[in-house]
Amino acid sequence: MVRKAGLFDLRLVIAMLFAVYGVVLVVVGLGFTDEADLARADGLNINLWTGVGMLVLAALFALWAFLRPVVVPDEVDGDLKAGDQV
Repeated sequence: MVRKAGLFDLRLVIAMLFAVYGVVLVVVGLGFTDEADLARADGLNINLWTGVGMLVLAALFALWAFLRPVVVPDEVDGDLKAGDQV
């Protein structure tokens, strides 16, 4: 029987972190950016674009984890399986 790593896949953890930070930055970029901040950044809303980039990166990590899941082997040579006698 083939098992997958599922929620314990590190790529999903990284995707969740990027998604949370990305949402926070998009909200800050849309709601809390004033003209002084835009003037310092040469008219570019850095929080908004960084947040969008992080959300895209989170989607790519999640897509990678779902398309190429980590397969956990049932038995490694020389190891005991569950239920084997010692």
